[in-house]
Amino acid sequence: MNEQGCFHCGLTIAKNEEINFDGKNFCCNGCKTVYEIFSLHDLTCYYDFEKSPGATPQDIQGKYDFLENEVILSKILEFQEGNTAIVSLNVPHIHCSSCIWILENLNRIQTGISTSQVNFPEKKVRITYNSDLVSLKSIVYLLSSIGYEPYISLENYETGKNNVDRSLTYKLGVAFFCFGNIMLLSFPEYFEIKEFWLDNYKPFFRILIFLLALPSFLYSASGYYISAYKSIKSRMLNIDIPIALGIIVMFVRSTFDIVMNYGPGFFDSLTGLVFFMLLGKMFQIKTYSFLSFERDFKSYFPIAVTKINTDTSEESLPIYDVIKGDRLLIRNQELIPVDGILISEKAEIDYSFVTGEAIPITKKSGDKVFAGGKQIGKVIEMEVVHSVSQSYLTQLWSNEIFQKNVIQKHKTITDKISRYFTPILLLIAFAGFGYWVFINANTAFNVFTAVLIVACPCALALTAPFTFGNILRIMGKQKMYLKNALVIEQFAKVDTIVFDKTGTITTNKKSNIVYEGKIISDENYVLIKNVLRASNHPLSRMLYDFLPNSKRIKIDDFEEITGKGILASIENKSIQIGSAVFVGSPDLDSSEIEKTALHIKIDEEYYGRFNFQNQYRDGLATLFLSLNKNYNLKVLSGDNDGERANLEAILPKGTEFIFNQKPEQKLEFIKNLQQNGQNVMMVGDGLNDAGALAQSNVGISISENVNVFSPACDAILDASEFSRLNYFLKLSQKSIFIIKMSFVLSLLYNVVGLSFAVTGNLLPLVAAIIMPLSTITIVSFVTLMSNYFSNSNLK
Repeated sequence: MNEQGCFHCGLTIAKNEEINFDGKNFCCNGCKTVYEIFSLHDLTCYYDFEKSPGATPQDIQGKYDFLENEVILSKILEFQEGNTAIVSLNVPHIHCSSCIWILENLNRIQTGISTSQVNFPEKKVRITYNSDLVSLKSIVYLLSSIGYEPYISLENYETGKNNVDRSLTYKLGVAFFCFGNIMLLSFPEYFEIKEFWLDNYKPFFRILIFLLALPSFLYSASGYYISAYKSIKSRMLNIDIPIALGIIVMFVRSTFDIVMNYGPGFFDSLTGLVFFMLLGKMFQIKTYSFLSFERDFKSYFPIAVTKINTDTSEESLPIYDVIKGDRLLIRNQELIPVDGILISEKAEIDYSFVTGEAIPITKKSGDKVFAGGKQIGKVIEMEVVHSVSQSYLTQLWSNEIFQKNVIQKHKTITDKISRYFTPILLLIAFAGFGYWVFINANTAFNVFTAVLIVACPCALALTAPFTFGNILRIMGKQKMYLKNALVIEQFAKVDTIVFDKTGTITTNKKSNIVYEGKIISDENYVLIKNVLRASNHPLSRMLYDFLPNSKRIKIDDFEEITGKGILASIENKSIQIGSAVFVGSPDLDSSEIEKTALHIKIDEEYYGRFNFQNQYRDGLATLFLSLNKNYNLKVLSGDNDGERANLEAILPKGTEFIFNQKPEQKLEFIKNLQQNGQNVMMVGDGLNDAGALAQSNVGISISENVNVFSPACDAILDASEFSRLNYFLKLSQKSIFIIKMSFVLSLLYNVVGLSFAVTGNLLPLVAAIIMPLSTITIVSFVTLMSNYFSNSNLK
């Protein structure tokens, strides 16, 4: 520990102002108090992650009194139901692992805080707390007292808008301006034109080139210096270190050449390098912003919701077209997509997606309902108060309870390569310099510079982002929406595919439905239709669409029992719709039970059943035949095995069929496969498959019009593209092949280039010309190959 620095914040302590406590020196009573707070709650590990990580707490007495105002509080809080509240606070001082650790352990300091989760890139902490035990004002004062004062701007909360970070766009613009102008000014130097005017003003042009390079070097490339500094500080060598070092060495060497009048330097290559690197980063961010689940709610929430028009007709509306004032219909188990006001008399809302607590909360007409709640029971109506972009939906995905360990532990190919590339490159550069310095100092400097320039791992850094970015874009255009780039790598590892039956390999839109039983009156048909309106099960939706239109009637009571059926009360009549066992069919012989059917009982009188002749998706047989060559295929269903004979006739031999599976049994089935070493993909409809989707290595939810969102899925495939699943799997494998091929090309280039550079046969000028060309070549190869494979008939 530096005796002259504060143990908490690291500031230099002036003489006679030192405060000694517990054998440690502090610059002020504020830092000493923070240390005391951490010691009292056994949180001194805070100082183990990083030396002097804290900030001096400021006096904020009275500054946040406005947080006692309920109106202001309602604008700041993301969620408030009963005594559970959630808030996201911007904390500018978050800068290291110590900050993350202490902010995620706030519950050990303050009673009433349940959880706190840090979003490091955005410098935000999301806090869930009990408003009966602690107020937001108290939490803000606590954060301020330990040196993490949040920045609260009421203007942002009122408008519902966040400031857009355009720094990368500005950096890219500056880099392009510098690169273009330097290239223009360098043309005479390239061709060594002997002309009086050019020869006389050559120093002026070189100084102008130097001045033009400064903004690119100091501003545009600053992100690489910061990343490299943080990497070194955390004792982890990332791929940005040689990039940053290569840029710095090019700048220093070029400046030296101009000052000593040895030549024009390599400022054109330097600015070109910075421009292409930033262009790659921009391409990746733009691609992720458009397609990634974490940034695009269109991809992972219901593709459509049901809007009630002024003439009481219903229509499916894309979720991103929902606006304030729209009236929405929310069925049983559907997710509430936007904040709104409950119009129906009463509703049971499960906010487990938001809070992790699965206890339903009763809401009454006029109460506010928050986005992210799951509606349980009879159909409800609500009026939208915020558009989707302003609601809480887009933040649900980051909830840690939905993160898969397989994703968190997975290291990308680039990380693996960079782990060895960076130290080896630095070792070669310094070894070459050490060898040549005793022979010729100028050659030694040339070797050191050439090694870092020619082996600058730009191609390596760009290979994976460009490939995955392209594949994400291509798949998105073809209606396969992926959570993030890591899903592509998971796709490529799959060896076992488990399909749900109803709503996945069968289509909800086409089914031959035949009624067998007693005559049902028109009045009872109306009641059945209204009960089915509240359900989201695929069979319920098919029968609802099959029955004729009728007037709307209010449901008095509604309960949907997973895997069994519906219990409802309407117009003083009791209605049961479901399986033969659940309804109590008098014909319980095996041949009847095995049929896919919905049985009807009204006021304890059994009427009959609607038999479904399942319509399988177009191209199902061809898809399974192609998949059967490389994957273990299994069909998992909650239904009886009445369709076994049909499926065995359609699907290839070797396909395993498992029927009568409850949701928890589906999950256990997936888990057993994984324990046997299999890498499992689950393809389901997202309704009864949420647990299995979460347990699988990679989960795909099939979307057909209105769907039930499952945060556990890694991808959503539009039902119309179901037959092309094998294509997407093959494309993922090809993307890994492309990356490996480009890595081989890049490493081959590096080996050849380094062998010339280390032996002193490669001038830095030549290295600087080769380096951006290699980057452009690799990126072009990656782009062309990914587009080629996406357009080819993958088999």
